[in-house]
Amino acid sequence: MSTTKILLRDDVDNLGGRGEIVKVKAGYARNYLLPKRLASLATKGNINQINQERTALLKKVAQDKSTAEAQSEQMKDISLNFERRAGEGGTLFGSVTSMDIADALNAKGYEIDRRKIVLKEAIKETGDYTVNVKLHREVTIQVPVTVTTEGGAPAAPKAETTAEAQPEVSDEKTENYESMAISEDTIS
Repeated sequence: MSTTKILLRDDVDNLGGRGEIVKVKAGYARNYLLPKRLASLATKGNINQINQERTALLKKVAQDKSTAEAQSEQMKDISLNFERRAGEGGTLFGSVTSMDIADALNAKGYEIDRRKIVLKEAIKETGDYTVNVKLHREVTIQVPVTVTTEGGAPAAPKAETTAEAQPEVSDEKTENYESMAISEDTIS
């Protein structure tokens, strides 16, 4: 397994930040990082070029962070509400995804890329949720999300399987079962 040194041109989660030199497997660099222009090979020429760009890069990073902090301050009181069709127990017909959340934020005037919304899996039941939105590598906000059924009515609670919830058996059926048990005893 060969490794190669690359120079990151953009922030890559779980790998490093812009301008860092990291060692990765050659296939990862060749097949993913280099074609997407997230990195370049760490040659002397590229390193010298990045060192010259570093001051401008640090200014841009600081500006991006301050912009993200200002945006988080504006978005601190925002909350999202979704009305969806739901079945018994609040299970949704469909789900609320990161794309839905991004569209709702866009409708409120905040242009957020759906990839910056941290949602482990789509929301599939009614209720109140908290969704993390990454505005910057170091700035994350929590947005409360409420999912209700259409019309805003709360969903009916899920039916519990207890003895009371079981359907009653009519006396007629139990008499038939008892007569079958008697007939089996008399046969043997």
